[in-house]
Amino acid sequence: MSLIERITRPGPKRLLAIDGGGIRGVLALEILQRMEDILRSDGRDQGFRLAHYFDYIAGTSTGGIIAAGLSMGMSVKEILDFYEACGAQMFVRANILERLRYKFESEPLALKLKQVFGKDTGFGSDRLQTLLLLVMRNATTDSPWPLSNNPYGKYNDRARPDDNSKIPLWQLVRASTAAPTFFPPEVIILPGGKKGKDQQFVFVDGGVTMYNNPTFQMFLMATVDRYWAAKPAARWQTGADKMLIVSVGTGTSADVRAGLDPGDMNLLFNATTIPSALMFAASNEQDLLCRVFGDCRAGDSIDREIGNLIGNVGPLEKGEKLFSYIRYNAELTRSGLDALGAPHIQPEIVQKMDAIDGISDLREVGRKAAHRVKKEHFAGF
Repeated sequence: MSLIERITRPGPKRLLAIDGGGIRGVLALEILQRMEDILRSDGRDQGFRLAHYFDYIAGTSTGGIIAAGLSMGMSVKEILDFYEACGAQMFVRANILERLRYKFESEPLALKLKQVFGKDTGFGSDRLQTLLLLVMRNATTDSPWPLSNNPYGKYNDRARPDDNSKIPLWQLVRASTAAPTFFPPEVIILPGGKKGKDQQFVFVDGGVTMYNNPTFQMFLMATVDRYWAAKPAARWQTGADKMLIVSVGTGTSADVRAGLDPGDMNLLFNATTIPSALMFAASNEQDLLCRVFGDCRAGDSIDREIGNLIGNVGPLEKGEKLFSYIRYNAELTRSGLDALGAPHIQPEIVQKMDAIDGISDLREVGRKAAHRVKKEHFAGF
């Protein structure tokens, strides 16, 4: 079945989104492994992959690596093996002099991505079995770039000289993962843009946009007619029985500072804490929007005031819901790890996005969090 046949066929649509979070992507992969096992056990054979179930998969940063792999039909185990084998090369912070000397073509992560996705696999390749959304930040235009391979998208028209579907998939994934201070930015040259001239754009990690959690943006790109420019009528229909959205996090770790002295909040303090604070707030906002406008079937409490919003009455007329929604994640604080039954795991290890030495601990936390994945959450889909 072609991608166009798949996305235009009648029936409910199923969407999956994975947060950014560096090496903590292995936590999300353990949750996805449990999900794959549960769905496979529902009368499917051993060749079953999440790409066979989900029609749209989105990811930011490390979530982009996972999303692209899943969309290409890789099993969760294959992606986990990739992280285990290449994690040390993928998430090692380079010093300033090394970053200045990097050649984009030979940088270790880029080489690995070329091997996995194929050097010549374009964003519009038929190797992608689902709609795929990757989020990056265009530093040249100072704007977030959520790119989808939707064949009906305005900038996926093969007749356009600036057709995004021709961009190598590995390069877009690399752009989405170009975390400042970890990796150099990714330079992509798009031919035939304004006035027919080639345009050079510099991209960095999508995690520094409002879409480190890309879930609600994925919903918008699936349902808003402007994102289906060539065929607006093909956009997906909303309704709690027509659309299931599953969102998987890479662990949250709000940095509580009891007894903080205002005098300590100097320029260095703000420079090192504000980016992570904004990422945490943006991720929560995406989750909150999904719970308010969706029928939340599962998810941890957002805060003590509103709880988990399961069974909430939203702002739409007659309490109507636009989709069914599931959120899986894990809290990486001391209290959160204790609640998961992991008192021996140190928060300061698993909270780091480059915690290479903490991969085994992160996988254990992910397996414990994965016990929250239940077959009944997918009922009706």
